[in-house]
Amino acid sequence: MCGICGFTGHRNDQKAVIERMMKSIEHRGPDSEGSFCGGEITLGFRRLSIIDLEDGQQPMESADGNLHIVFNGEIYDYKELRAELEAAGISFRTHSDTEVLVNTIQQYGETALDKLRGMFGFAVWNEKEQTLMLARDFFGIKPVYYAQIDGHFVFASEIKSILAFPGYKREVNRLALEQYLSFQYSALEETFFKGIYKLMPGHVLIYRDGKYEIKSYFKARLTPGQWEESQEKSNVGTRRDENVKCAERDKAMDIQKETSKKNVNELKENNPDLQQLQFRLENILDDSVKHHMLSDVEVGAFLSGGVDSGYLAAASGADQAFTVGFDEGNRYNEVEKAAQVAKAAGLKHHVKIISKEEFWNSLPDVMYHMDEPSGDASAVALYFLAQEAAKHVKVVLSGEGADELFGGYNIYREPEALKMVGWVPFGIRRAVGRLAAKLPDVKGRDFLIRAGKKVEDRFIGNAYIYGEKEKNQILKGGVTGQTTQEYLNPFYKEIENDRFFEKTDRTKHSDKVCSIEKKRGRLGKSHLQDMEKMQSVDLNYWLPGDILQKADKMSMAHSLEVRVPFLDKEVWALAAGLPKEAKIADGTTKDIFRKAVSKYIPQDTDGRKKLGFPIPIRVWLRQDDWYQMVKELFTSKEAEEFFHTEKLLQLLKEHKEGKKDNSRKIWTVLTFLIWYHTFFYRESSERQLQSN
Repeated sequence: MCGICGFTGHRNDQKAVIERMMKSIEHRGPDSEGSFCGGEITLGFRRLSIIDLEDGQQPMESADGNLHIVFNGEIYDYKELRAELEAAGISFRTHSDTEVLVNTIQQYGETALDKLRGMFGFAVWNEKEQTLMLARDFFGIKPVYYAQIDGHFVFASEIKSILAFPGYKREVNRLALEQYLSFQYSALEETFFKGIYKLMPGHVLIYRDGKYEIKSYFKARLTPGQWEESQEKSNVGTRRDENVKCAERDKAMDIQKETSKKNVNELKENNPDLQQLQFRLENILDDSVKHHMLSDVEVGAFLSGGVDSGYLAAASGADQAFTVGFDEGNRYNEVEKAAQVAKAAGLKHHVKIISKEEFWNSLPDVMYHMDEPSGDASAVALYFLAQEAAKHVKVVLSGEGADELFGGYNIYREPEALKMVGWVPFGIRRAVGRLAAKLPDVKGRDFLIRAGKKVEDRFIGNAYIYGEKEKNQILKGGVTGQTTQEYLNPFYKEIENDRFFEKTDRTKHSDKVCSIEKKRGRLGKSHLQDMEKMQSVDLNYWLPGDILQKADKMSMAHSLEVRVPFLDKEVWALAAGLPKEAKIADGTTKDIFRKAVSKYIPQDTDGRKKLGFPIPIRVWLRQDDWYQMVKELFTSKEAEEFFHTEKLLQLLKEHKEGKKDNSRKIWTVLTFLIWYHTFFYRESSERQLQSN
């Protein structure tokens, strides 16, 4: 795990600029640094040594000297790839996965991405072609940002490194704020800093002669019950780049071939015998954990009281596990549950209890390391968890991705609950829902409202903080860009039309053509049920935008590498084809996953209802000290730039008096204001002091 940065174009101060950029991300790699200053490229690197501790320094070049790479992440199948390259006559100087990666790219070009099993964000300069390639892993585990500044193409693992490049003028992207207030994370490609963009998951960027092109090499698309079909298409997902085909079908082919025709037919009849599928899942998960334990330093494990982290901690063979909690009663403390798992697995268990005071005091540092605002309060807890773990190990396993892949969120059960009124014509349900929206906030009101909306209109992801009407009320100038539904509408259309595009060329058909084909009956009914559409939104937006963003930034703030074995391409090859019945069953979520890992964890843990990462902000925001501190921020000059502060105070007052639970609404605005002060006021003051 490391930090990368760089820029194109010659500068007289190349060395000084890249040093500043590297310094800003020193926390990502405190062990060493390296840079390469060529005629038209400058590359910078900060290293956290995990594999091949003595060698493996970056930037690194390919065997023929043509490619130069800086790479953040891990390639878990690098030993298999190395053997393949050696058979092709390529010799190696180190034992690092970086050298394997750069030579795999030299050998296969862009199609090398199909061969990688891991997490990565990297930049490769091709000296002969004078091109720069940026790539981000399948699910967005590792971040990559870029911008064009005064004729230079600039990139980095974190935004703050781009901010260190001369000539960038800071300006808030107000469209990002509008979407953030609904999603609670930065959802757009353009970040909160105007002109700075994130490379999206599963994408590759090619820069040449002052211009760049972005292509998708992977899309996380669910194909329930279609193992035989999917094995003929891709080894890790659904490819949509027309001229790119997988060089090989990898191990996922062999995995999927094991499913017999009989099993597939049984699953399609919605009366599945899932025992064989469960057995395969057990083996694939164990194999992923084994690969994610490859390291030349000790690997520990994050541990909550839930099934995901409990399985990883027990199955990995790790010696140490790490847990955080709050002294606010059992509702906000899973330490005892985690301790049971740790005891059963024979783990040394480290616990950090976070106080209300240190939680509040950490907010400026948390927002600084996040780069962009995060309304997810669990990011702060993760900050302290990583801080505790970093005292003992350099690497930990964590359970991100299990809920998105296997259907673990309780909201995914909502479509089943709504079926009780499914017999009522939708037009009537919609009318009742609109009437219910005008009622006071009484029990059953939200159910009627949601029953009167299609999933495309009611679901934007696991968080839905402010609706459009509420945003227009609190934002000065109101909402000027797309509504949240308008923003997500193209994605919903894409997954709706995927069945048609499996048999045709997407580039030759517009949404209008799809609409015509649907009327003709050629598209047929969507192959995704409402629950799977919700899962698809979370896989493509919530997972990279919230879950993985905070996992990377909060861990790297303390120079800790977090590995996520559930977000493995071999695990995905099976998970993508699971039918809904394997996920929502027996009154619980991610049913087949719970059964597959049950042998590793106490029975009480395996059957527990998902709690998420409970944070007591709703309690603290009603207490006088926090109430006064938030009130001060809500009436600050920063708040007045963006919000109608009287509306913010009304939300705060209602929450304090117990009339409504506005905690998430308050927190989402609060963290934006702290972020804004950190990057536009505090840093500005620090720069002025340094220049005097």
